[in-house]
Amino acid sequence: MSDNSFVVVANRLPVDTHTAPDGTRTWAPSPGGLVSALTPVLEKHQGCWVGWPGVVGDAPEPFRTEGGVLLHPVKLTQADFEGFYEGFSNATLWPLYHDLIVTPIYSRDWWQAYREVNLRFANEVAAVAAPGATVWVQDYQLQLLPGILRQLRPDLTIGFFLHIPFPSPDLFAQLPWRTELVRGLLGADIIGFQLESNARNFAELARRQGLEVTGSVRTRGIGTWVSAGDGRRSGIGAFPISIAAAAMADLTPADLGGAERLHAELGKERTVILGVDRLDYTKGIHQRLIAFEELLETGALDPDQVCLVQLATPSRERLEHYRTTRSTVEEAVGRINGRFGRIGQPVVHYQHTSVNKTILRRYYRMADVMLVTPFKDGMNLVAKEYVACHGDNSGALVLSEFAGAAAELTQAYQCNPFDIESMKKALRDAVVGLKQQPDVLAQRMRAMHEHVMAHDVDLWASTFLECLSTAGADRQAQ
Repeated sequence: MSDNSFVVVANRLPVDTHTAPDGTRTWAPSPGGLVSALTPVLEKHQGCWVGWPGVVGDAPEPFRTEGGVLLHPVKLTQADFEGFYEGFSNATLWPLYHDLIVTPIYSRDWWQAYREVNLRFANEVAAVAAPGATVWVQDYQLQLLPGILRQLRPDLTIGFFLHIPFPSPDLFAQLPWRTELVRGLLGADIIGFQLESNARNFAELARRQGLEVTGSVRTRGIGTWVSAGDGRRSGIGAFPISIAAAAMADLTPADLGGAERLHAELGKERTVILGVDRLDYTKGIHQRLIAFEELLETGALDPDQVCLVQLATPSRERLEHYRTTRSTVEEAVGRINGRFGRIGQPVVHYQHTSVNKTILRRYYRMADVMLVTPFKDGMNLVAKEYVACHGDNSGALVLSEFAGAAAELTQAYQCNPFDIESMKKALRDAVVGLKQQPDVLAQRMRAMHEHVMAHDVDLWASTFLECLSTAGADRQAQ
């Protein structure tokens, strides 16, 4: 055992890999909302972050950040990556948990790889955690880890948070290893979900598996308890994740100037619509392009007065459904520009590459309308990031009702991404509202901005960890 009293476990370490011209690799800590929220806790408690460094077949020795946080890499082979990550995590669990937008593949070989990698992670955590330490496990790739770790280290206080949706019991029942997965999750003292509906789905699933469930689901608290079958019980609740809102909202003169220049390059008088997404089939990018195209086609939007900017971050490009999604999206971009653009003035500006946070904030600030239209999303932090960047109450947000963020950002123009007409109406209302009802739009943005600023990632982390501390103390007192 080591002396780390607080351990975060995630599929990925918060590091970026840099390769020198001679092929030498170095790893440096990378920024992010989860990192910024948990770093102070990790530093205070001599904390450790356990995860995969992002490259197969190679891993650095454990190293500390400038703040003293220990980064502890877990090595994955190419076979691990293909079976555990690309296979079971992203071709089985991901589509299952996103309501079967594509058909999940149930492979016994992938399941075996998932079990083995979860066991490897658990062994690493057991080795670095101090006696009685608190361990916080993150997301769907590591759902077996709490149960394994409970057996290895019964002294630990274990929390689990699921960043993506949790499906209805009827859908989850498809999974051949449903009992094992639930047993793995119930190794945690607290299981957190994004929404109350997700937590209720898990509670009903536990009932159907014959477990005792008491209480009712709460947001930012524990009101429901599930008997784990070994004398313990696990608390479940909803803890909506958020962003480092103050940092996102702190726009410098360079940010403001950069946003103004971006808008001028696209057309000073044009209304700029923005989409920022991983290039994933759950994000509804193709459908929003069709909605935009039809609005241009009918004359509801004028291509001389409006344009769409789509930033699409590369994602899981070795998987077939992701390759198909990219092909479909890029074909639509070309078709729309061919029909409605002019030489030197495309109506859709498309970029398939990652964008750093500094540049992204300028795009957010520049955009008159933000389009966030996933078919299903655990939360969607892009919507909150856009709102945070508009403290002057400018702009408008078009938001899928199936994004977790829709439960909080009720002043957005909400739409059904499965319904092209619904998306067209929401987008047109937002664009027209900017010109005809600026005061109404300002009120809507003000309400959303105040909510995002008050409910930031620090609140998410602190409320979860307070509940986890209480649950751990209660278990030890039994």
